[in-house]
Amino acid sequence: MKFIEELREGETITEHYLCKQKKLLKSKAGKNYISLRLYDKTGLIDGKIWEINSLIQDFNEGDFVKVEAFVTSFNGDLQFNIRRLRRSQKGEYNPQDFVPTTKYNIEDLFDEFTNFIDTIKTPYFRELLENIFIANDEMADEFKVHSAAKSMHHSYMGGLLEHTLSVTKLCDKFAEHYKGRLNRDLLITSAMLHDVCKIYELSPFPDNDYTDCGQLLGHIVMGAELVSREAKKIPDFPEEAELLLKHCILSHHGEFDFGSPKLPSTAEAYLLHCADDTDAKMNMFIEMADNNKTNGSWLGYNNILGRNIRRSEL
Repeated sequence: MKFIEELREGETITEHYLCKQKKLLKSKAGKNYISLRLYDKTGLIDGKIWEINSLIQDFNEGDFVKVEAFVTSFNGDLQFNIRRLRRSQKGEYNPQDFVPTTKYNIEDLFDEFTNFIDTIKTPYFRELLENIFIANDEMADEFKVHSAAKSMHHSYMGGLLEHTLSVTKLCDKFAEHYKGRLNRDLLITSAMLHDVCKIYELSPFPDNDYTDCGQLLGHIVMGAELVSREAKKIPDFPEEAELLLKHCILSHHGEFDFGSPKLPSTAEAYLLHCADDTDAKMNMFIEMADNNKTNGSWLGYNNILGRNIRRSEL
């Protein structure tokens, strides 16, 4: 198996990949061509089929495909110029080669994550977290392996856990820095719960696509609903604490333009947004650096960040 992270410009390859996206487009000259996004567990690569002929057999998004292609570079990113393509046959590939996965040990990440529960001094917040992440094995198992996004950041198996742990650790640093100026237990609890309902928003790999619940409600609304349901199971859970926790979840995207139903109105909600935004964007920088195999300091333009990205090696 020739993994995407091993590709080099100028190579000709014949290999199997999973087709994540397929679009029929027109060139400026009015000629039809096909644009693809292919992936394996090490990353994503764009592919172009400029000549649609008998060498390009019928296939759809979600299919495993065997491609013969020349590896080129465009705007600093490698891409395939595909000459031949067909659907892969069972037995020609190992499905495990096509599930992008966190580089860290998932059980180690989860242990570090759940250890934060022991640092929560507020009994009802601690019980809430224990009920969701410890007592509920089904939810915990889904949370461990789920992606954090369809494509923007941490879009790989274990990405949700990796991202949530990172956000929680950033919020822990914030709590120490602003000690006495905010409610640490509220901040850490909201950090641990802010994206948990992405397990319902996105389907498992290899699809990793939006579910009906994800399209119609989204993880933010479902997260607030989850807090309401679980809080009702805990005797004497304070109404104000539930309200403040739900506000953190509902406002963690920070801006209306980013899909946030509310703007952060408390210090805890604002710091959660800052931690979430920082970790998501840092993952974009890291992935661009890790996935770019061309020489030079400039890694290319990132559409989400809206800028050219440069490596800072000294």
